Amino acid sequence: MYADAATEAAVNAFIAQWTAGQDGAGVLPVFVALCDHLHTHDGAVAEFVSRPGVSHSLRGTFPGWAARPLAVLVDVIDDDPAARWLSVCFHDDSLTDPEERGDWIPTGLNGNDARCFNLEDGDEEFMFYVKERISEAFAHCRASA
Repeated sequence: MYADAATEAAVNAFIAQWTAGQDGAGVLPVFVALCDHLHTHDGAVAEFVSRPGVSHSLRGTFPGWAARPLAVLVDVIDDDPAARWLSVCFHDDSLTDPEERGDWIPTGLNGNDARCFNLEDGDEEFMFYVKERISEAFAHCRASA
């Protein structure tokens, strides 16, 4: 669920302005699918921070998980709005990466080691792999709460 009605309205407005003409790489449907997937997890709350020209961040939190405020960060990288891409990041110790498709980023997420997956096109198979990582991270949150 979204943190509040204003957050949901902001995400919907962002998606509405991101037209197909601005999505040459085909990542808009991936972003929408990841948003929808995030909402399938009980206890998950989505916040949205928009910094045009830098990034638009969907932040998946799990309020019952006091250890860390963030479970997943879905960033739309916006340095070139005509060629946006996604960076989906997690705390490295909250999931596995059996195919080693993510990049390990030391102290990359709130000062903790991170695992980030860059989706630069509409690759559905990779999107499903990242969805599995989202589910795994939220399962970790629930187990650690």
